[in-house]
Amino acid sequence: MTTLAADREIEHLMMLHPKGFDLSLDRIARLLERLGNPQDRLPPVIHIAGTNGKGSCAAFARALLEAVGHLVHVHTSPHLVNWHERYRLAAEGGGKLVDDDVFAEAIARVAEANKGQKITVFEILTAVTFILFSEHPAEAAIIEVGLGGRFDATNVIDRPAVSVIMPISMDHEAYLGDRVELIAAEKAGIMKRGCPVVIGAQESETALQVLIETAERLDCPTVVYGQDFLAFEENGRMVYQDEDGLMDLPSPRLPGRHQFANAAAAIAAVKAAGFEIGHRAAERAMTHVAWPARMQKLTQGKLVDLAPKGAEIWLDGGHNPGAGVVIAEALAEQEEKNPKPLILISGMINTKDQTGYFSAFKGLVRHVYTVPVSNSDAGVPNDELALRAEEAGLSAEPVSSVASALMLLRDSWDGPAPRILIGGSLYFAGAVLAENGTPPT
Repeated sequence: MTTLAADREIEHLMMLHPKGFDLSLDRIARLLERLGNPQDRLPPVIHIAGTNGKGSCAAFARALLEAVGHLVHVHTSPHLVNWHERYRLAAEGGGKLVDDDVFAEAIARVAEANKGQKITVFEILTAVTFILFSEHPAEAAIIEVGLGGRFDATNVIDRPAVSVIMPISMDHEAYLGDRVELIAAEKAGIMKRGCPVVIGAQESETALQVLIETAERLDCPTVVYGQDFLAFEENGRMVYQDEDGLMDLPSPRLPGRHQFANAAAAIAAVKAAGFEIGHRAAERAMTHVAWPARMQKLTQGKLVDLAPKGAEIWLDGGHNPGAGVVIAEALAEQEEKNPKPLILISGMINTKDQTGYFSAFKGLVRHVYTVPVSNSDAGVPNDELALRAEEAGLSAEPVSSVASALMLLRDSWDGPAPRILIGGSLYFAGAVLAENGTPPT
């Protein structure tokens, strides 16, 4: 895909405006007013917040709606390789990433409306979401929160069809607070008075209580995982249950038991938003859902060709202790079904709890290769990251790149073909997909 026009527009914005986040809704509201408030002209919105599982929930919701034949827009962030991945526009037969010329024109229009006033690039790109989604026909829009909820730029949607809160754990403490109940309160900020709320599986009772109390205070019709709906494994399949009964479904195409709960939240959300999902559509969704860099199996590409013969390679962008736990559990399931020595190749950024992430893999990973994150200024140096892995009780060594780690493995490996997890950051996962020649489509 040619990305030059949109990339040039975004590079220009990066020079004009500060990096990072500035949590307030004043600037985005002012800009959207100049654009005619496109956020008020969207199809029914499924608005998704949470620490982990937001993107997977969005992917399941899209698969469910498209399985019924609905036209669906999807906004997710961050992107992995190309900015265009953030905007999937509805199309017959399944949504497509935005065309470069359409994207570039929308960015230029929003930047012109902003008239050079102080704003963040994320806010401009969020306004682009509303422009694109209001001007292209669709029957639903799935919008993932960027950071937090209450002051996230996407939180200008007055009447979402449903607000979804996925699992909450410690992340972005500098912006959202250093206790899980503070983070939960920020995420709960996307709830709107009287609008339906779906609360996904929560590991923290404290977070769950904050979410339920907020929903009750706002008189939101609320369904809660484990109370009003749930999913469980039975005979290698997924059973979804709510007040309407049971659905016996294939196991989700996305690996890991945590995806059962993510899929369940998506089913509950789509139903709460007013869409009917039949058994056949739900079956199709479970087998067709796709979400890159979330326990994605890499089977071909330039990097794959460098690995030891017969190696099984997984890529995951999870980057905090909560994500580490669910990834480790998914790999432990793989180990039960098909035992293989596990090797971790990791790159991380300095805003994350690196030791906490690595701790999840103690007793599971044979060895860790740490590498720099080449496409982020916040990348942790590979030697420092190796120390963090060792603090977590893992054997680790720094190397210069993923390619180097794979070649080292290939040249020195003696034994059954290994299972390799490449992960630790979405920036890192994106760089891996680009180098492998397999960007998301």
